[in-house]
Amino acid sequence: MKRIAAFTLLGGVLLMPDLSPSLSAQPAFVNTLMPQPAHLNVGSGALAWNTTVTVGVPHFRDQRLEGGLERTLEQMERKTGVPRQREIGNSSTATLVVDVDGAGDAVQSFEEDESYSLTVSATDVKLHAATVVGAMRGLTTLTQLVQTDGKEFFVPAVQIEDTPRFRWRGLMIDAGRHFEPVEVIKRNLDAMAAVKLNVFHWHLTEDQGFRIESKLYPRLTGVGSDGLYYTQDEAREIVAYARARGIRVVPEFDMPGHTRSWLVGYPELSSDPGPYTIRREFGVEQVAMDPTKESTYEFIDAFIGEMAAIFPDAYLHLGGDETPGTQWKNNPRVVEFMHSHHFTNTEELQTYFSQRVLAIAKKHGKHMVGWDEILNPALPTDAIIHSWRGAKSLYDAAQRGYQGILSQPYYLDHMKSTEEYYLADPLPANTTLTAEQGKLVLGGEACMWGEHVNELSIDSRIWPRTAAIAERFWSPASTRDVDDMYRRLWAESLRIEAVAGTTHLMHEGAALRELAGTENIDALRVFSSYLQPVPFGERYRGQHTSQLTSLDNLIDAVRPDPPSRHAMTVLVRDLLKQPGTNNPARAELNRIFQSWISAAPVIEDQMNHSPLLAVARPRVEQMAKLGQTGQQALGYLAGKKKAPAGWQKKNLAEIEAARKSQALVLFTFIDPLEQMVKAVK
Repeated sequence: MKRIAAFTLLGGVLLMPDLSPSLSAQPAFVNTLMPQPAHLNVGSGALAWNTTVTVGVPHFRDQRLEGGLERTLEQMERKTGVPRQREIGNSSTATLVVDVDGAGDAVQSFEEDESYSLTVSATDVKLHAATVVGAMRGLTTLTQLVQTDGKEFFVPAVQIEDTPRFRWRGLMIDAGRHFEPVEVIKRNLDAMAAVKLNVFHWHLTEDQGFRIESKLYPRLTGVGSDGLYYTQDEAREIVAYARARGIRVVPEFDMPGHTRSWLVGYPELSSDPGPYTIRREFGVEQVAMDPTKESTYEFIDAFIGEMAAIFPDAYLHLGGDETPGTQWKNNPRVVEFMHSHHFTNTEELQTYFSQRVLAIAKKHGKHMVGWDEILNPALPTDAIIHSWRGAKSLYDAAQRGYQGILSQPYYLDHMKSTEEYYLADPLPANTTLTAEQGKLVLGGEACMWGEHVNELSIDSRIWPRTAAIAERFWSPASTRDVDDMYRRLWAESLRIEAVAGTTHLMHEGAALRELAGTENIDALRVFSSYLQPVPFGERYRGQHTSQLTSLDNLIDAVRPDPPSRHAMTVLVRDLLKQPGTNNPARAELNRIFQSWISAAPVIEDQMNHSPLLAVARPRVEQMAKLGQTGQQALGYLAGKKKAPAGWQKKNLAEIEAARKSQALVLFTFIDPLEQMVKAVK
């Protein structure tokens, strides 16, 4: 069944098994849940989802619960075409009963109880949760359970007891380097809710832009944002929107480094008088706030006080990363301050800064989160260490008594495969931490850094890969079947786009039409579906990217880890188990190889009219040639004739050459094609 799903999903269609035509015949349950529940038992029978469904909330209810129910019923209506129940009663005998004990925390915390139980029978659905947030998690699972037998929609009989493995399950969006409009943030919050993520980490300040309005210090956005920022009302709107979906908003105001945009309007914050302009280049900046001036802390105190009134979460992310201390070393006054305080290096000076800022955060009722550079024995243990340098610093922090969250290796801009992210674990089975130290690992965050994304491409870089990361954070550690993850991921990808309105699937087609200048992109889509972007570093070096770089190239159109990569891996793996007799795999591979060959002349003709596409011409030529290699390998593997002398060596050399990037894109099929050629005797 998994093999068939991998083939059909390559065409974007989820193939369901042949279900019985009558619900009374107990239709099969096809598990496409993501994240996987902690405990799932499949029963017999199913509940038909039709106009007879009624809804009851017999105990606690509030506006947030009612809003979650309304969204769920609207999603069910769109999915099934069945008009939703408009009246939500209080009956405990309704078809869908949502039984909630209470509201939960007034300000959602990472201690919030998100557990729920969900029981579906042939007659009703019963959802119980201790809190409204738990109920929303259960309602999300309910929408994922809906299936069809081709004639009507139903919810299969199941018993689910579910609770998250980690308490902190986040997505960071960098709006500093490239501003992301409010509608982008909202649709990604909806997508986060669809996979049970619960922390939106909002990176709001960067060398390239200050993105949140301050009425106390209006020049922060007045001259430091290019006019691209969120008003305080918009920020409150985002906070309310997230809370309605059970998501905390943790804003980040990076300091003392990554603060060039602060200094444009307020150069007195620095140890160098400036003047400063917005930085367009990316990379580590040499300027930073001056940690020796009392006026710096007075400014920060007032600013954090203003922000604390907008962002009610108990935590503020205050950065602390990548501060080289160059300005500090070059300022005699700062050097003298270090000597008088017996600081031997700028790292100790930054720890002094972190201690002062931590105290300011506490004054305003906030806890501090900071990147792992802030980790120092002098730092109080009530700060949360956010590790971007890998698990070692996370575990070092836990061993010293600090709570922590992991973000490396979940950097989405590194363009890794979903499989790599999925198998990385904040707390793996072989951890050296004790049980008590392990409790200090709160979870993790996927990070969408903003150097190479804009409002058009960002969704395709986040989704659907982040859905698999969300499963790693929610589901039991033993949930690690990669093939099954991909099978469910393609189903979840379709759901996310439908539920949240993300553009991660539609963006590729729109971008290709723009590049080609035509609606006729069938051949181009064949080409693009077997390409993926190069990682962040390779693009940065190859393109010398800055904030002014145009993000309208082929690399911006193609998707990271598209379905073709894993599908080809599975096809070739199955073929090589029985290369002479596996006719279905051979036929599908032959079709794929022929599609490359047939698409090439059409694409090359389009490239004659598109300079932005034409740079990838060598890639098209390679793909057509490799399609011929694949067809030849299929013939030799079938045993009808032997490969001529030198065939394998020649083709392996061509495959190796094709492994290298061109036009900032990589082929998705190199490894399995190489395996085929190596298998030829």
